[in-house]
Amino acid sequence: MNATSYSAEQATDTRELRRVALFGKSMQASKCQYVERVVTTLQAHGITVMLDKHFAAILSDYALSPSVAELPHYDASHDDIDMAISMGGDGTFLSTAERLGQRQIPIIGINTGRLGFLADVTPESIETALQLVLQGDYTLSCRSVIEVRVEDKDFELYPFALNEIAVLKHDNSSLIEVETHVDGQLLTNYLADGLIVSTPTGSTGYALSVGGPVLAPESPTFCVAPVAPHSLTMRPVILPDDVELTLQVTSRTGRFLIAIDGRSKSMANGTTIVLRKADYCVPVVKTAGKGFFHTLREKMMWGLDQRNG
Repeated sequence: MNATSYSAEQATDTRELRRVALFGKSMQASKCQYVERVVTTLQAHGITVMLDKHFAAILSDYALSPSVAELPHYDASHDDIDMAISMGGDGTFLSTAERLGQRQIPIIGINTGRLGFLADVTPESIETALQLVLQGDYTLSCRSVIEVRVEDKDFELYPFALNEIAVLKHDNSSLIEVETHVDGQLLTNYLADGLIVSTPTGSTGYALSVGGPVLAPESPTFCVAPVAPHSLTMRPVILPDDVELTLQVTSRTGRFLIAIDGRSKSMANGTTIVLRKADYCVPVVKTAGKGFFHTLREKMMWGLDQRNG
């Protein structure tokens, strides 16, 4: 499948589904049945199923039926899959998005982990969700991505974040100072344990845990949220996602951490980090009844009145 451009809003996908690849980071013997069920359901409808080569290596440690064990492997040289299925939690979903890179292949997440915001299909509803997908009864939610540019020849992290990029102190004592510019204009100098810049997708992750707001997934915004700021006046800031953010970090230890969707690397003082919206999105498959607000209510008990009586 060639890369397709998607608008920032939800849209119905009208392409024929012929080839699907399965992705995962880890697996337990008791959960291999979910892979079997996915493969059985798809193959019963004539869909060609592939296993990401890294996931295939993980599954090779378990006793699988021939229909799964003998599946062809997917790698970066394949551009002809129509959809990806992420099997795990949200961390696995982020890893799947990284593996697919800028191909803009739609991803559906089957949650065999814990919370599951991105991976919102429960094991109990695997067949139902896949049947809806096969019928074309789903939408694609286009999720914005942050592109990270770092002036460091040794920087080897994948430079795109579906959730967030964070700069963090390197040890457990000293704060760091993050001089932050927006389109060349000084926003402020954050004195804190760190600073998070999140997409709307990432607003329900790390940014939420430090007091950031919940953002609608398709909103054209970024959230800038300090981690344990030294001043009570430092509050999360919402910015339009067409700006360019420049961060310069100073630490007493001479080093700090940069984390991109959980992938981290130690960096030296004086490193300039430039953030902007990437020129592609990640299409997330949403079946009927699995909208964002439903997920908020279901996963976070959002708005639930817990008072008795």
